[in-house]
Parts: sequence; C-alpha cells; structure tokens
Amino acid sequence: MVKDAKARLQKGNLVTFVPTGEYYFKKGIKAYHRRDFLKAKKYLGRALQLEPGEPMIACQLAIVSTELGEFENSNRLLHLILEDLEHEMVECHYFLANNYAHLGFFKDAYHHVKLYLELDPDGDFSEDAEELLELLTFESDDLEEEFYHQDDLIVKQEQARELLETGYFHKAIELLHEVVEEYPEYWSAYNNLALAYFYLGKNEKAESILDDVVKRNPGNLHAFCNKMVFAHYQGQLKYVAEMLEKLKKVQPLLSEHQFKLGTSFALVGEYELAYYWLKKLYKTGFDGDGPFYYWLSHAAFFTGRETFAVTIWKKVLELNPDKEGHEPWNVERPASGFEDLSRSIFQKLESDYVEERLFALFLTSVSSKKDEIITSKRLFQNQKFTKLEKEYISLLRSGKPSRTAEAQEVAELFYENYQPIGAVEAGLYLMWFSVFVEVAKSNIRLKNKHAWAGAVEYVWHRLRSEKVSQQELANRYGVSSATIGKYAKLVNELLD
Repeated sequence: MVKDAKARLQKGNLVTFVPTGEYYFKKGIKAYHRRDFLKAKKYLGRALQLEPGEPMIACQLAIVSTELGEFENSNRLLHLILEDLEHEMVECHYFLANNYAHLGFFKDAYHHVKLYLELDPDGDFSEDAEELLELLTFESDDLEEEFYHQDDLIVKQEQARELLETGYFHKAIELLHEVVEEYPEYWSAYNNLALAYFYLGKNEKAESILDDVVKRNPGNLHAFCNKMVFAHYQGQLKYVAEMLEKLKKVQPLLSEHQFKLGTSFALVGEYELAYYWLKKLYKTGFDGDGPFYYWLSHAAFFTGRETFAVTIWKKVLELNPDKEGHEPWNVERPASGFEDLSRSIFQKLESDYVEERLFALFLTSVSSKKDEIITSKRLFQNQKFTKLEKEYISLLRSGKPSRTAEAQEVAELFYENYQPIGAVEAGLYLMWFSVFVEVAKSNIRLKNKHAWAGAVEYVWHRLRSEKVSQQELANRYGVSSATIGKYAKLVNELLD
C-alpha cells in the first residue's frame, strides 16, 4: 500500500491550493448570511489581510463589526475607505451615522447622515437615512439651526465661546463657572474655563483646572491638547516634546477630536501633523468654521502645499473678511519652526531650568532678531541667569571666548541636521545643554566636539526607543563607532 502511494506521487502532479482574498470574502459573506458573525469577521479579516486595498472587503467587515457591537472598529474601517480606498463609496456615511448614533455621538451621526443624503439622495439606504435623520432631529423646530442649540447647556457654552473669541475673558469665566456648577461633569466647559484663565495670564489657575479634568476624566483629549499648547507658550519644551509623543499615537474617530488635535499641532508649529488631521477632515466633507480653514491653510502652506493653501484661504476670507492681510505667506516663519520666535525665546529665558535658558540663547544666535534680543531691557533685567548664561550672552554680543563657545559649536553641529527645530527636535538640544551644565560643573573640556554631538544624539535616539546604530552616528559626525560608544557612556553618566 505504501509502495503504491509512492508510485502515484512520483507519477502525479502536485497541485497546491493558495486561498485568495476573494475566496475568504465569499466564505465571509456566506457566514454573514447565516448570521454567524464571528466566523464572518474571521474570514473577512483574512480577506482584508490578503487584499488590504479592496474597499468592498473593508466595508463588509465594517458591517459585521457593527453587528457584533464593535462600533469603533467599524468606524475605523469606514473612515479608512472614505479617506484612503474609495471616497465615492458614499454609503459608508450612512453606516457611520448609524454607528455614531449607537455610540451616543449624535452630532457626528447627524453630520454623516446629512452628507449621505446630499451625496446620494436616491441611494439604497435613503429611506433608512431619512428615518434616522428624523429620529436625530426629533422635536426640533429648525433642523439646521436648533438641533444643537435646543439645550440651555449648549446655549451657554456657545455664549462663553463667543465671549472668549471677542476678548471678554472675565465675562466668559463668570458664565463658565455657572455652567460647571450646574453641570459638574460637562468637561468642555472646564476646558474653556482653563483657556479663559490662561488668556488672562493666570497660568497656574488654568493648569490646575486641566489637571483636575484629567484626574476626573482620564483620556480627555481636549485637556491634554490644551496642556501641550499652554506649555508651548510658556516655553516648556521638555513637556511639549513629551506631550507630542503621546498625542502622535492618538487616533480619534470623532471629527471634533480630530479638529482639536489638528489645530493643537498647528499651534505648536507641528504643521505636518496638523495638515494630516485637518486634511483628513476636509476630505470627509467636514463642515468647518473659520478657524478650521484658517489652520488648514497655514498647515498646507508651511508644508509646501502652497496652491492648496491659497484655495483654502479664499474660504477663510468668505467666512472672516477681517482676516485679510493675515495670509500664511505674509507671515515670516522663523528658522526655528516656532511661530513667534522672539516671544518664545523670552519665555524660555525666564524658565526655572538652566538648560532651557541656554537653549533659548542658542535660538537667539540663529534668530533674525538676534540684535534686538541681546540688547533688550528684558534680557538685562533677568534675575535667573547664572554665570553660564552671562558668559553665553557675552559670547553672542562680542564673541568673547568662554566655555559656552564650545557648547555653541556642538549645538551648531545639531543645527546642520535638525532645522527647523520643532518641539520634538528641541529635546535633542535640551539634552545637550543638560549635559553641558554637568560638563561645566565637572570642569571637563570639550576637545572632541563631533564625538560629543554624535554621542548625545545617539543617547537621545535610544531614550526615544528609536533604532539607530553607533556606526550611523559615527558616519554622520566623522568619528569612529568606538568613540561614539565611549562618549555615550560618559553622556549617560552625566545625565544620571
């Protein structure tokens, strides 16, 4: 028997069966019609792995996810289809509306069901969409205007927002205190209250409100974004870099959260990230207001998409004619990547941390406003400067040699590779000046500046869990990998 089998194998042709995405898709559809949703999810998931660019598979998997109550996963797939795979598959807007309604996000549900009916008024789901729209606008006299303003809470919040935008901060604070007393878990009001205090210069009060929100409502994206923006305007670059690393990983589904994330990135000068989120909203037909188009135009312009920026700016002027003259191409973008470099420098010069003050002086050295800053009265009156900062200022004013000249040379090596300096890149410079402070205390001479630069950058990448080899940094700075290793050990000892 074994001999016969061997003979058949030698004579016959072995035909291998390699299942395709279509094969698993058909199996998934069959399971779906049997209402065996777990099997349907399994087969459709495999089909999408084999054919990740096929919108029909993604859409069917989204429908199955909805049946299983996995609304957020379903929404993720539907957004993927509309934004990356097939933006003309408009029925996805109806499915999104259903999911958001189930999740209780009625504003987003309303947006998508309206969009579906506008794009495909006679579509397969038009009758169902009309019913959903009627349900969402139940007891509303004016479907367009009153849907979101029928509640006294929303009206007060809107009034407070207008007060903030027009500069009536004290009145906004008074109104928002009324709101939070009446609705102690209405987090949006707390975030606006923090903004009002921050605009008045009461930074500690603003931060304490946000800390309270984060404590009582962990994961509140608006609070985290506001904390990052506040830190940016106070020159707390270490904290901004930390927050950026966290917020980069956030993938919000709600349009409100995507808008907040995009504008927050724009405010701290991270225009590429800002453009990603704001353009994503634009592609889905987001009904934005003036600030949405304002920041989208800025993000587009500062990432090299000038034609699109001009197109969007026309929309800005339609909504806010008074913005004429504030076009992004009329704003000088500083070499460091910060929107207002001189203000940012002065904020950092008044930091409690010597490394931030030293970094601010380096930024001064590459600023077009260097002469204005180093001769300012505000600089002379700064009481926080140590001997190091004073030596650095003398170097910038007259070229007087000192230990800080060595620190400047190392920072200039970084500047050859890292400019413009965003909040993330600032972490590298801050690490270097932290090391330099310890170097100065220990009276260590910086003989091999290229080695110090390579070693600091190596440690910086490793602390950020970024893969980089000693040889790679050695090649960049023109030293040996053994030298990078030797100096990296010293850098770690100084940081510890």
